[in-house]
Formats: sequence, C-alpha cells, structure tokens
Amino acid sequence: MSVTITAADINKLRQATGAGMLDCRKALTESNGDFEAAIDWLRKQGQKVAAKRSDREAKEGVVLAKTTADNKAGIVFCISCETDFVSKNADFVAFAQSIMDAAIENNVKTAEELNEVSVNGAKVADLINDKLAAIGEKIEIVKFERVEAPFVASYIHGANRMGVLVGLTQEAAEAGKDVAMQIAAMNPLAVDESSISPETIEREKNIAIEMIKAEGKPAEMAEKIAMGKLNKFFKDNTLMAQAFVKDANQSVEGYLKSINADLKVTEFKRVALG
Repeated sequence: MSVTITAADINKLRQATGAGMLDCRKALTESNGDFEAAIDWLRKQGQKVAAKRSDREAKEGVVLAKTTADNKAGIVFCISCETDFVSKNADFVAFAQSIMDAAIENNVKTAEELNEVSVNGAKVADLINDKLAAIGEKIEIVKFERVEAPFVASYIHGANRMGVLVGLTQEAAEAGKDVAMQIAAMNPLAVDESSISPETIEREKNIAIEMIKAEGKPAEMAEKIAMGKLNKFFKDNTLMAQAFVKDANQSVEGYLKSINADLKVTEFKRVALG
C-alpha cells in the first residue's frame, strides 16, 4: 500500500539532511515514507547529508554542566524555552543554575528524580511550572545526562548553548578540559570503535557498499573498498581516533598517552541546543 508523502514530510527530511526538495521527495517515495530509511537512501546515492543527532531537538534554552566537589560525578542538562530572549535573560540563567546546584547537592541520577528535589522549599517541577506561568513560555528539562568516573571534567561552550562531561581513569584536569573541548568541537559518536554498536557499523558498511556499486566498481572490489571507508568513518567519528584539535599531528589517544600511558576516557556526554 502506497503512503502519501506530504509537503511537511519533505520539509522535515530537508531540514534534517540539507538535501534538495526533489531528492527528499524521491527518498521518501522510495522508502515508503520511512524517515530513517529515506536518510539511508540519500546517503546511498552519494549525498552528503547533514549529521542527524539528537542534540538538535531543543531550539532554545540553557545548557549547564557541573561536577561534584570531588570530581567523581558530573551532570549536564538542558532546560528548554521557546525564545532566545528568555534563554539569554540573566534571571532565567540563574534559575537554571539554582536547579543545577540542587542536582549536584542531592546527587540526583535522573531528570525524574531532579523534578522531585526541593529548592528553597519548593519542588523543581513546581518551580518550572511557576516560571512557565510567569513568562508564558513552555519550559522543561529536556535532556539530562550523568557521568561517574575516577575523575570527571565538565565544560560549557558558547554562552550555555552546549555542555560536555568527560569521564577519565585518573585525575587530569587540564587534559579533561582539552578533551571536553574536542568533543564540543568535533561531536564524536563514541569513545572508540568498540563503543559503536554492531548495528551502526553494519549500516555504515552497507551504505558504503551501495555507494561503491553505484559508482560502477566491480562487486568483488566493493567489500575491500567499503572497509577502507569504514575505517575512515571510525577515524572521523570516534573520539580516540580523531585528530586532536590542538595538534592535528596526533590523535586524541596519542595526546592522552603523552600525558600518562594509563590515562583513558571512560565515557562522555554532550548536550547542545540545535
């Protein structure tokens, strides 16, 4: 059964990928309206689509990142609003900061737990509702992430528009900040190759093979060339393999080893406004 492709569907795909209107219509038609499959269809045609990342959901708001006093844990979250007029308001930023302070003080693990925490005798959930009523915009905690490690570094970029947490195997404040800045700038998918799901690897491999076949190369060559493209994917999208932004002659892994052979990243979280 055919699916009706609406102008709204086409525009949504265009916004997510940067592809042209006609290409988006074709992709959705070929994929029977499946949005994810349409993105893959575009990529198989060799189109360089914009990265589809969840950190584009919140259009305006405040992103904060903070660690506990002992740097054993950190929290990063986004409190969203509807306009930049509100997000840039000093009172709103202070409001978000008071919630972050409560989150750290109470060592909360989830957004749901944070909503129940009290700030000056009132629950966070109630404070958010009160703020909503006062300014007339929808306000909510739309993203909440937590990292625990022997040492956690935090970093806020661009006037509270992005926050990063990095877990390290040992104390290394300067390296933690450098790696957090790397994550902010380069937006890796995972720490290393082993951290990427088998499903994602298979998907990237299949897309590469289809692209190679579309170029007219023999099928027996496709597998070998696809592995080369997959290695390039790992180099571009895994933190340890990426070129270090402060010194492109070494990888992030090489930078960490230059400080201490045992220094490693255990995990990271990156939250950004779209």
